[in-house]
Amino acid sequence: MSGDALPIGRRVAYLRVRRKLSQQSFADRLGKSKSWVDKVERGIRPLERVSTIREVAAVLRVDTAMLLGRDAQPAETAARDTGVARIRAALSTYEMVLGRAAGREVMSTDRLARALGHAWAAYQQARYPRLVELLPGLLTEVHRAHVRDPEAYRVTAALLVKLDEGSLAWLAADRAMSAATGDRVLLAGAAVQLGQVLRSVARARSVMLAVAYQIAPVDPDRGTPQEWSLCGSLLVQAALIAARTGDDRAADGLLDETTEMAARVGDGQDHHRTGFGPAAVEAGRVTAAVELGDGPQAVARHEEVIGWNGWRWLPVEHRAAHLVDAARGYLLTGDPVGAARALIRADRVAPAEVRHRPVVRKVVDQLARDPRAPTTITPLAVSLGLL
Repeated sequence: MSGDALPIGRRVAYLRVRRKLSQQSFADRLGKSKSWVDKVERGIRPLERVSTIREVAAVLRVDTAMLLGRDAQPAETAARDTGVARIRAALSTYEMVLGRAAGREVMSTDRLARALGHAWAAYQQARYPRLVELLPGLLTEVHRAHVRDPEAYRVTAALLVKLDEGSLAWLAADRAMSAATGDRVLLAGAAVQLGQVLRSVARARSVMLAVAYQIAPVDPDRGTPQEWSLCGSLLVQAALIAARTGDDRAADGLLDETTEMAARVGDGQDHHRTGFGPAAVEAGRVTAAVELGDGPQAVARHEEVIGWNGWRWLPVEHRAAHLVDAARGYLLTGDPVGAARALIRADRVAPAEVRHRPVVRKVVDQLARDPRAPTTITPLAVSLGLL
């Protein structure tokens, strides 16, 4: 059978006949009518619900991948794994120690800066497959040029956090911190990514606070938007670490502290690749509420912030990540329809945010198992290889 060329109804018919089941016996095992089976096999009635697809596959004694006529592992997953392996190899190479840079042209400072700009743009636009392609070469050039600039490691850590590559993300963030040594501004920027990596480590909160107060203006009235953006972003990371570790009072207090800083910066800014501003702080409150298991609070704040003008000015990556958090919040309130709506919106805004993050697979899988979930989630579950 050429599975990919067949509509699902004809595939059901082929597999049913191969199992030597009549339409009636097949219908009986599913608890459906013979008419229902006939309409499915002729393509008159679509198979839309995840639960029904799984039941049909179980009766036919095939996995859902065969029933749906696709490979068990999506091609993009294999490509991502290969790309991560290349990033790991690049992070593990020390050209200055091995002496391999001798006699080879080193990328100029201007070209390297442009390449870093392209990498950050790819990240903020949530073009993760493109960034996976760019980073191995970029990291190699940084090593060859002996550049003590944390930006390549920062964007690498940010991407690897998205891909749930924790240990490798920690290595990249540690490299960023080392490269920033001696420069309080660069150190603060690198620490933002360190906070993302160490979200589950309670002790990391003190690191965020220490770096935040180093970069905070001595005289608030003379502080620059750049300083407030770094300080506020670090406090947001500290708040999210507090939330992840169950300290709601500390999380609320830190987020309250960032509110005034965000007002000084305003929305639509992206100082030091932070995207910090009032909308970013409010999105942080949604994430904190989800981490604390407070679904109603997360949903209420989400539905408010997406109406702000500042929401539209957040980087694409930030907006999509927020929608994923909102979906988790809706699930906490027992609202699979709201969760599906948020995920589908995130998929429209930034498909890679949904299709390349392991955390999203967990949310979609939970939705796919919920009989109350709308059928609109089925195509997304199929594309993620969950059926």
